Amino acid sequence: MRGCLGIGLVVVSLAAGLGCGSSGGGGGSAGASAGASSDSGSPPAPTSTGTGDAPPLDAAAPAPPAHDPSAAACTGRATQPLDDMWTLSWDGAARTANVHVPASYDPTRPTPVVLNFHGYTSDATQEALLSDMNAKADQEGFVVVYPQGLNDSWNAGACCGVSAMTGVDDVGFVGDLLDELEARLCVDQHRIFATGMSNGGFLSHRLGCELSTRIAAIAPVAGVLGIPTCAPPRPVPVMHFHGTADPLVPYGGDPALGFPSVQDTFTGWASRNSCPGAPVTTYSKGDTSCSSYDGCAGGVSVTLCTVQGGGHTWPGGLPVPSLGYTTTNISATDAMWAFFTQNPLP
Repeated sequence: MRGCLGIGLVVVSLAAGLGCGSSGGGGGSAGASAGASSDSGSPPAPTSTGTGDAPPLDAAAPAPPAHDPSAAACTGRATQPLDDMWTLSWDGAARTANVHVPASYDPTRPTPVVLNFHGYTSDATQEALLSDMNAKADQEGFVVVYPQGLNDSWNAGACCGVSAMTGVDDVGFVGDLLDELEARLCVDQHRIFATGMSNGGFLSHRLGCELSTRIAAIAPVAGVLGIPTCAPPRPVPVMHFHGTADPLVPYGGDPALGFPSVQDTFTGWASRNSCPGAPVTTYSKGDTSCSSYDGCAGGVSVTLCTVQGGGHTWPGGLPVPSLGYTTTNISATDAMWAFFTQNPLP
């Protein structure tokens, strides 16, 4: 496999430098702050109304909730530390996940969860730094979980590493992790979402295909669909972020590695979701634009946010100079959360 498809992160100063290579670690506490917030210059999620800058977040019209969280209030759940590492036994291996619980967490109130998967050769702790999602979780009141892949990899089909080569059942692991989350935390089962970087983005696509009865919406970053068959039993809301100059997961695809193009991944989801017509531009600022298929089955949308000249990076996140340009014209973390809030599980 050419190069690496994730981010091996080396913190060299308060400015946190990044390089691509083996991380050597299996994840630790995700509690460290990711540094300065990426809110500056980062607009909210694209909407389906016109072109140009998206309206302010509070002007967007969220979809009406499909359920009443108060009807499923929890009992018997304990308070939780703000940051913890959980260990579960799955398929003969000890698997871990870093769990960040916001200070506002109420063990009687159903709370949204975002699963955030690291890239190949990266790890759970690095993913928290890269995406700065802990700060967003604290601001918006959701739990964010950073699972750890075996050998710093995930089996997402065509990608990546030992997990893909040996057929590790990572979809089964995620299902078991969700069981554990629902047993220990007061989880809103209608608002469980998945994102990830690179290999973690590939896995997010796979979970949209194979675990859509539990995961409400997905927002992959720098990862395409790496499995040959995808037939979810319901329409799946998708928001995909990708740079046109990504050196590791090329925008135009890589047949030798079994990577489809970003466009084929985008239109593939539109076809599965029975989206009518052509996509329309829903956001444009500087080097970044988003296109969306709206009016799809189940009222879902499929959105692709493209960064012209963008590298193998997290838009609005911690820059990775060795892997190309990181835009500040959109924050993937902010935009995907706005998207998630509009797309609970029916």
